[in-house]
Parts: sequence; structure tokens; C-alpha cells
Amino acid sequence: MSNTIVNADEILELLRADMGSLEQRGAGKLQIPPACFLDMQARFESYEPSRALVVSFPVLENQCNPAGFMQGGYIAAAFDNTYGPFSYLLAKKPTASIDMNVQYIRPVKTGQQVSVTARLVARGFSSLAMAGEMHDARGRLLATSQTNLIMFKV
Repeated sequence: MSNTIVNADEILELLRADMGSLEQRGAGKLQIPPACFLDMQARFESYEPSRALVVSFPVLENQCNPAGFMQGGYIAAAFDNTYGPFSYLLAKKPTASIDMNVQYIRPVKTGQQVSVTARLVARGFSSLAMAGEMHDARGRLLATSQTNLIMFKV
């Protein structure tokens, strides 16, 4: 039996509940979701607790280079906008990227809808290792990524 959550509002409420408890412990006001997530018009698609988070993104014209393909920095931002919420759901506290690598496999065209899946690879005492894949609506692999994050003590 799967406990995967496929309702975007439920995923957002989980994030807000976790971050709300941090605010009560003195972490300051946290904007959930952050402006960078909203700016990319990201949408939570599914969350498999402790395993994976899927976020979708429209490829907007202002994110593309002159050839009409999503610029690499925006592809990286899509991964980062998936890793960030996933890390908060896992750690239940603030995290920060230590590093992030992206491998670009296929061009990402303007007007496409893409999805990024982030998966937990390993969890240490104070760090998380994750891997991600970006796919188009037809399921073709567009890019892959890996990241390591540090979990802060609060």
C-alpha cells in the first residue's frame, strides 16, 4: 500500500506545518513556498515520504536562450526548487546546499511542461545526499542532477 501524496495542497500543508514549528522555535519568518518557487510557476505533483518529491514546471519564454531552449541556470533552479522543499520535508529543519551538479542531456524547449523528481540517496547525521531527474511530458530524460545538503541545528 502506497502512502504517496498526490495533492499539491496537502504537500504544501506538510511543508508549512514543519516550517511553522521552526518559526515557533525561533527560526524567524519563513516564506513557504519561497518567491523563487512561485516565480518559476512550480507545482507540487507528488510526495512519497522519506523517498521522493516530484515538482512540475512550465518552461517559460523568459527562461529561454535566443534559440528557444531553457537556459542551464533555470534547469538548475528547477532542480534546486525541488531539492529545497524535499530537504525540508526530510530534515524537518532548515538546510543549505553544499554542492549541486547538473548534467544536461536534451534541450528543454519553450512551452514544454517538465517534471523534476528528487530522490533521497543517503542521510547522514547532519547531511542529505539526493539525486534528481528532469523529464518532459513524454517521459524523455532531459537532465540529471546530484546534490548534498547540510542540515542546520535549530
